[in-house]
Amino acid sequence: MTEKAVSEMSFEEAMRELEQVVGQLERGDVPLEDSIALYTRGAELKKRCETKLKEAEEKVAAITLDAEGQPTGLKPVEGL
Repeated sequence: MTEKAVSEMSFEEAMRELEQVVGQLERGDVPLEDSIALYTRGAELKKRCETKLKEAEEKVAAITLDAEGQPTGLKPVEGL
């Protein structure tokens, strides 16, 4: 089975795999070469999670509220 590209993962998928990677590394029963590969994959997953969170924060920040505090729509956010 091939690994899904990190760039195609949802936040939830990346977080789930990151938790698995961390668990394997914490157990310490992985050969050194595999540990390096896991660490590299973990770094990519962490970056993906950070990117997806930033995107979500920007979308939430773009919501405008009317006088009663109700959302009136989304402002376009550059790059999204």
